[in-house]
Amino acid sequence: MLLSSLLDRFAEPETLKMAKLGRELRAKGVDVIDLSLGEPDFDTPRHIKDAAIKAINDNFSHYTPVAGFADLREAVCTKLKRDNNLDYLPENIITSTGAKQSLANAILALVDEGDEVIIPTPYWVTYSELVKIARGKVVEIRTSVKNGFKITPEELAAAITPQSKLFMFSSPCNPSGAVYSKEELEALAVVFRKYPCITILADEIYEYINFVGKHESIAQFNDLKDRVVLINGLSKGFAMTGWRLGYMAGNTTITKACEKLQGQFTSGTCSITQKAAVAALTGDLRPSEEMTEEFTRRREKTLELVKSIPGFTCFEPQGAFYVFPDVSAYYGKSNGKEMIKNAADFSMYLLNTAHVSSVMGDAFGEPNCVRFSFANSMTNIERAWDRIKEALAALS
Repeated sequence: MLLSSLLDRFAEPETLKMAKLGRELRAKGVDVIDLSLGEPDFDTPRHIKDAAIKAINDNFSHYTPVAGFADLREAVCTKLKRDNNLDYLPENIITSTGAKQSLANAILALVDEGDEVIIPTPYWVTYSELVKIARGKVVEIRTSVKNGFKITPEELAAAITPQSKLFMFSSPCNPSGAVYSKEELEALAVVFRKYPCITILADEIYEYINFVGKHESIAQFNDLKDRVVLINGLSKGFAMTGWRLGYMAGNTTITKACEKLQGQFTSGTCSITQKAAVAALTGDLRPSEEMTEEFTRRREKTLELVKSIPGFTCFEPQGAFYVFPDVSAYYGKSNGKEMIKNAADFSMYLLNTAHVSSVMGDAFGEPNCVRFSFANSMTNIERAWDRIKEALAALS
């Protein structure tokens, strides 16, 4: 059987790969602590589940409109006005089977072969692979721990060429935890105003998990708003990873294009999830706030434990639920059996020796770092970092 060459253009997500390896070890009876997956370890809030149960009982069991139910699109508009002071109409909204599909829709609708897509590093693993699927060219802007994993206006301007079509970033960022302030976004906006042909894709999926203050969206600048494609969803802020609902807000040209694409791929997303999403987006935010309060406590504990590891250089995350330390001080070290040559070796060493799963930084465009999640219980976080410290102490 000859498979399509499309499959050779992109890689399996390392986040899912490491989770799979962890599950395989766990199936053999090994006590693996998972610090690899980006999934809140909380249950979906009660009022959202109740809305889903009501939807089942009310027989919302049929095909849905491709872009989503009208009340859900209205709910997204309500949320964007309430939380972000952004004015959108339902025709500016399309809902999808997860924010990942929203991203795929947008990239496939915008990027042609040879188009350049500018992505600051580190970035979520799927960004670059979706660009490759669209036959676009990824242009990375390297950042570092020293500059808080954020780009400067000068770096942005230097990356732009006549082939630049799209700029994409996340704030709060997965994996670094960097959060752009209003002033930092305004400085980037000054550059974007000089290049009206560049679309800005802003992934705001970690919006509610912010440790430094109010979330700021680049869509708040009115003269740029029509060039911004906002991506968000329910998985992180509402603990609804398995419900699979993401959404996009943008001008009608892009939303109609994405509706056309989605109509051939999946059509509308789950009817029950959509009714639950209305309750999530318009209902009580206190459960989401309580999750962030707990993530704040775990962040402080994780940073305390990370700082006790010799050789680590770690940025203090401002949002999301990851730490992304530079671990390159361990490259070239060995326990007498295994040699750590790179981040992949480092992650595999921890998995096989400490039985802690993580994700190598190469997957995020940063080969000197490794991502560790703190979306796990405080007990497991402490146990995991004790194991990590012990395993690394055996290297010389």
